[in-house]
Amino acid sequence: MKQPFLSAIPIIEAIEKAGFKAYFVGGAVRDYLLKKPIHDIDIATSATPDEVKKIFPTTVDIGIEHGTVMVIFENETYEVTTFRTESEYEDFRRPKDVAFVRNLREDLQRRDFTMNSLAMDKNGTIIDYFDGKTAMSKKLIETVGSADERFREDALRIMRAIRFVSTLGFKLEDRTRLAIEGNRHLLEKIAVERITAEFEKLLLGKARDEAILLMVQAGIYEHLPMLKSHRDGLMLLSSFPLENLNIEEMWSALLIACNVSAKEADAFLRKWKLPVKRIKTVQHIMKSVLLLKEQGHWTSLHLFHSGLSVAISAEKVFSVITAKQQDVASVKNAFAALPIKGRDELQATGRDLLQWSAKPAGPWMKETIATIENAVVEKKLTNDKQAIKEWLKQWEMI
Repeated sequence: MKQPFLSAIPIIEAIEKAGFKAYFVGGAVRDYLLKKPIHDIDIATSATPDEVKKIFPTTVDIGIEHGTVMVIFENETYEVTTFRTESEYEDFRRPKDVAFVRNLREDLQRRDFTMNSLAMDKNGTIIDYFDGKTAMSKKLIETVGSADERFREDALRIMRAIRFVSTLGFKLEDRTRLAIEGNRHLLEKIAVERITAEFEKLLLGKARDEAILLMVQAGIYEHLPMLKSHRDGLMLLSSFPLENLNIEEMWSALLIACNVSAKEADAFLRKWKLPVKRIKTVQHIMKSVLLLKEQGHWTSLHLFHSGLSVAISAEKVFSVITAKQQDVASVKNAFAALPIKGRDELQATGRDLLQWSAKPAGPWMKETIATIENAVVEKKLTNDKQAIKEWLKQWEMI
């Protein structure tokens, strides 16, 4: 056993000392067996929330109605959840009621997939009631019990299954896939934000091409925001070498593959309820890529108006969708060679224009500054206040 489990063992020992049972559960155990990085540690216990709170001096109620208490120990936080069973689900996402139980097996059998139904004690012994290790050895994603029931309980599990195809490189077990195809329409009842979170993880997985292809073949895409009419675009996206793209670049590649216009991009992304900042970044990258496709190469003005960060992202996406050699180094060098990197470096301001001209303040000032800026970037004009003034006079702009 290794960190971060070792740091959490005192939590389990304290619970056991109080006369209860406690185990590591969920994704941390799965990732430990797969030798993958371990992030959040979850602990399941036979102790009720009130009993857990009596054991530890510092706790926070974060989901006490579902049995979860956050324990703060040595500046780390651990979610400790009481063994529980669940009643029928009322909205394809949450159970109507939960009942606390003292039996680990009852708790584990409510989990989504067998690989997530594993538990581990403080000594590293694995408890595997549902053959999760066997499924993992075969690289299969299969549900605990009836696949149809699991997906009807919580339709988001459909997206989680496809996400695991992408992040783990696993395949869907046959009955699990059939149940996904039969219940895919239930995704329309799930909050878009939850679907988006899973979809973004899918896009960043190493086997995203397989996951996207599966999403199309199983008809899942028809029930996701804005994708129903973009089967061909998704197929195209699955063929792209997307390895080194970040999430904003990935969304840009998706929009371009689906032939979404720059004007349509905002509405498309808002349907996914992405953060406003991310939407703006994706749009900037997309517009820069489309201009690069049109021009065939970078120009000084294009680089300047994109900014270095967006230009690098656009270069990466452009190389992916055109199968051309990526040359980020040249983009960086070309940007470094620009006379100015931003408007704040321009040696002329709106105040200067008012001093030089008899015109009253107005929209002409913004237009003139933009004209000066472009001329400086294209090296048609030296970035010097006096030179700019003379140039404006020459062209009768003041």
